[in-house]
Amino acid sequence: MRIVAGEFGGRTLKTLSGRDVTRPTTDKVRGAIFNMLGGFFEGGCVLDLYAGTGALGIEAVSRGCACAVLVDQNRAAQAVIAENIAMTKVPEKFELLKMVDRQALVTLMGESYELIFLDPPYARERLVEVLCDLQEKTLLAPGARVVCESAREVELPDKVEGLIKWKEKVYGITRVVIYEKQL
Repeated sequence: MRIVAGEFGGRTLKTLSGRDVTRPTTDKVRGAIFNMLGGFFEGGCVLDLYAGTGALGIEAVSRGCACAVLVDQNRAAQAVIAENIAMTKVPEKFELLKMVDRQALVTLMGESYELIFLDPPYARERLVEVLCDLQEKTLLAPGARVVCESAREVELPDKVEGLIKWKEKVYGITRVVIYEKQL
């Protein structure tokens, strides 16, 4: 697995063995997600609530986001994320929160993110509930985009708590839905 584009483009990312621990977004799907988002960014902060390897948040910073908060509860995943952050040579742009998603949402309450990735392990999807929590805890900047990655079979609603479905694509077994915060 590699960073697709930007400042860290081409650098190799470490991954965990075993698909029950994490389900890393493939380079192809990650590239497609960022193409859907417009490719590159000018600042802003990103939140990756189920970081796994940290690939999505690191890719966002590589493409111009100013900072990323990476959240994961699994110790093995946390170690891999730390190694991948070190690979960037700019660890000050990243914050690793070693906690469950709900605890992170409370910890981050009042912060504001322009881009949020929700890629929970397929077996534990609660995407609509988490989308509602993001709104309730005011974590979304005006015009923020939330990228939801799920199993192909998962259908997400067109609207959720002030968010509207902006784009949706299916890549093999993966469905990507991007919501945008209504202004």
